[in-house]
Amino acid sequence: MRMRNHLVLLTLILASGFAFAGNGALSGAHYNLNIIGVPKGKSADMSNNDGHRIFMPLFGTAKILLQEGAEFKVLDANGTDGAAKFQLPNSDADNDGITTYSVFARALGKPGGEAKVSTCAIDPLTGEEVCSTLSYVAVRESGKSSFTNVTKQLLYIYADLDGDGTEERYPLFDDRLQDYFWNYDNKGLKVLQLRFYEMSTNVN
Repeated sequence: MRMRNHLVLLTLILASGFAFAGNGALSGAHYNLNIIGVPKGKSADMSNNDGHRIFMPLFGTAKILLQEGAEFKVLDANGTDGAAKFQLPNSDADNDGITTYSVFARALGKPGGEAKVSTCAIDPLTGEEVCSTLSYVAVRESGKSSFTNVTKQLLYIYADLDGDGTEERYPLFDDRLQDYFWNYDNKGLKVLQLRFYEMSTNVN
């Protein structure tokens, strides 16, 4: 089954005209988003943003609120006050595990920093915060930084809401949850770069 999934993904890549570059990313059209860590007490320059930057605390936790929309767009670039806001399309409306686009990520900047990104939402029945058991941890090591496919971690929540001992999968904007967001826990990472490609990923 794993080999079959890899073959399906390879077929989708070739059919869409994408190919892997030397840094682990795909070569082809994409939306680029830089999440930039800002030291405490320093004001970030929000001008000339062009909708491709979000500023978050260099150390500490803040949220990137997620809103469903037809295109990728930064709605609030300042996360240093606790929350930024980002718009993105629904990637898997029927929850079949095959997305309409994919997300790749890499850590940039001075070596040594890291950030943990968890996809979360609110359970409308309990009002409690629910975060996926699968998170993405970006670590800036020395040398060249390569992209990783983080579609599964950033576009889904895996959680056992009904308490039956089995985790269920909830794609972004599934109506069983509400108020989706990325919880961004930064420990000195200067830049987390995200790229969104119109290429499917099979997360099954």
